[in-house]
Amino acid sequence: MRPGRAPGSHQAPSGAAARVLRPLLAPGVTLAVRLYRSGVRPLPSRAVRKIIHIDCDCFFAAIEMRDDPRLAGRPMAVGGAPDRRGVIATCNYEARAFGVHSAMASRQALALCPQLLIVRPRFEAYKAASRQIHAILQDYTELIEPLSLDEAYLDVSDSAHFSGSATRIAQDIRRRVREQLDITVSAGVAPNKFLAKIASDWHKPDGLCVITPPEVDAFVAALPVARLHGVGKVTAERLARLGIQRCSDLREWQRLALVREFGSFGERLWQLARGIDERPVRVERRRQTLSVEHTFDRDLPDLAACVAELPALLEQLEHRLARLDSAYRADKPLVKLKFHDFTQTTLEQAGAGRDGGSYQRLLAAAFARGGRPVRLIGVGVRLVDLREGGEQLVLFE
Repeated sequence: MRPGRAPGSHQAPSGAAARVLRPLLAPGVTLAVRLYRSGVRPLPSRAVRKIIHIDCDCFFAAIEMRDDPRLAGRPMAVGGAPDRRGVIATCNYEARAFGVHSAMASRQALALCPQLLIVRPRFEAYKAASRQIHAILQDYTELIEPLSLDEAYLDVSDSAHFSGSATRIAQDIRRRVREQLDITVSAGVAPNKFLAKIASDWHKPDGLCVITPPEVDAFVAALPVARLHGVGKVTAERLARLGIQRCSDLREWQRLALVREFGSFGERLWQLARGIDERPVRVERRRQTLSVEHTFDRDLPDLAACVAELPALLEQLEHRLARLDSAYRADKPLVKLKFHDFTQTTLEQAGAGRDGGSYQRLLAAAFARGGRPVRLIGVGVRLVDLREGGEQLVLFE
């Protein structure tokens, strides 16, 4: 059901989605679409929001290609050296065509693409570009929720720009970023955060996707459940075993049945399958921890196998810490293990450093608690908020 990717500005699923998805629409919904397009607006049960999700296209790689044009048009990635258990932070689309992706070991990436050029990250350059993007976003609304250096939500429900058109605001943001920074961003426009984030990925790179309120029902019905917020590989496989492939399948389940099967997440699944997401765009996001984790295709049988995975995970953690807002300071280290029977344990140690030895000792202590094969390892840090008086957090700085 997903349209082919193409560069440029796309406004989908307006028009095209209604034609493609009409067989999935109930008669009443089809009528609502016709009424909406003819100018008739039904009275909403709640205020309709206008949310934009902005996501830079392969941000780190885009900055490197901009600053060194010799890198453009060839497979390249930003990451660590392969001979030191380096990890790919991001890569351009030429490299992705070979199967290279973020969080992949650099050695594995080179095996997939021998001509891949890996450059070391320049985080100061990325932060400078991020500040420029944030300055552009602030021209349209104060309701901005940064997710990282290259990604943010905007609530433009009350914006007067372009007569309140969220689509035109998104178009203008993309134009200005392209002209001022010489990189591209993709944007999604929708009535909530869940759908706006999916929409921003719909026509990457350099794309725009708009999901209007009357299109939500049909769009979500055809959506694979693997695209739902919070559904990872394990949950997707579990849903598949239950015969649930798309949200239309998920809608056949009663709310209580989903809660019995998936606990509190079952309630979230019931809502997402209907396109419901009431989360507000939060201007201030206070974080307590920062971590990275990896679920292995095969369980790690012993402590030695777990220790062997530490260097790659710690490098990923350092990449994330380099992108952390200066309002926070990394404090005590923590390690999380999930065993093959899905039991899990988390350990942290006050006063310990963030060196490999500290994490290895925490890992050994956590493994001793279970003494069973491990399916997931997470490493992270507890964060200390350095702000006084609750000033606004801006991850772009």
